[in-house]
Amino acid sequence: NNTNVPDFILTGLSDSEEVQMALFTLFLLIYLITMLGNVGMILIIRLDLQLHTPMYFFLTHLSFIDFSYSTVITPKTLANLLTSNYISFMGCFAQMFFFVFLGAAECFLLSSMAYDRYVAICSPLHYPVIMSKRLCRALVTGPYVISFINSFVNVVWMSRLHFCDSNVVRHFFCDTSPILALSCTDTYDIEIMIYILAGSTLMVSLITISASYVSILSTILKINSTSGKQKALSTCASHLLGVTIFYGTMIFTYLKPRKSYSLGRDQVASVFYTIVIPMLNPLIYSLRNKEVKNALIRVMQRIWYFLGL
Repeated sequence: NNTNVPDFILTGLSDSEEVQMALFTLFLLIYLITMLGNVGMILIIRLDLQLHTPMYFFLTHLSFIDFSYSTVITPKTLANLLTSNYISFMGCFAQMFFFVFLGAAECFLLSSMAYDRYVAICSPLHYPVIMSKRLCRALVTGPYVISFINSFVNVVWMSRLHFCDSNVVRHFFCDTSPILALSCTDTYDIEIMIYILAGSTLMVSLITISASYVSILSTILKINSTSGKQKALSTCASHLLGVTIFYGTMIFTYLKPRKSYSLGRDQVASVFYTIVIPMLNPLIYSLRNKEVKNALIRVMQRIWYFLGL
């Protein structure tokens, strides 16, 4: 233990009690929608046999990650808005571990989903053979394993920091940038390591996604019929929208030097990708998806029949 600080104080998002209550109500509503949306998506996919395909297999894990991602941050944020802002040293680094782990896992899982869409559009006749159960499991297991190692290395290095003078974290959760800013020792080597880990995670996943969509776009442009092009585009639209929102905020927040860290600006971005995006994903993938809507109707009909309604 290289610190004299037994716990940390999270400054939160505001000192005003009125603003805190408004944020508590808003975040609680968002969290309930997030839980309902992601758990509901998982149950619908599991209960409807017509959705037992690779695309929805990946979507199940995306919902699980979003559910977990939000749960790592939001409940503690809600508690801090009502009570004290204290978090233990171990609790802070545990939160950081799962935050980094789940964030990286979502990056790589979105890459797996992009590859799935690439095979579906560019090699539709070979899709059932290429996207076998074995490959699908590998494309899901890989992101979890790589992200676990990434997060473990990140937290081990961060835990070696010294905190001598202050224990006030200028953020509403234990993120890497405000913890680095709090340290009273030289953090240059750790910053470089974190920048490499975060940058490689974003770049590898983004390159995979970009290469997949370049091939997809090239294939779509070769389709003669307008309806065929629209159908192909509709299978990618939800994923592409989710990727754009997620990566946009992540790159804005993390791929920049520590000196450019801004409490207000970075907190707004952090609220968006830690609390709002996990709520948006199930909405993005369901509202524009007729298969999910039809599956929901079938599941509800089965429930009503079972209950004798």
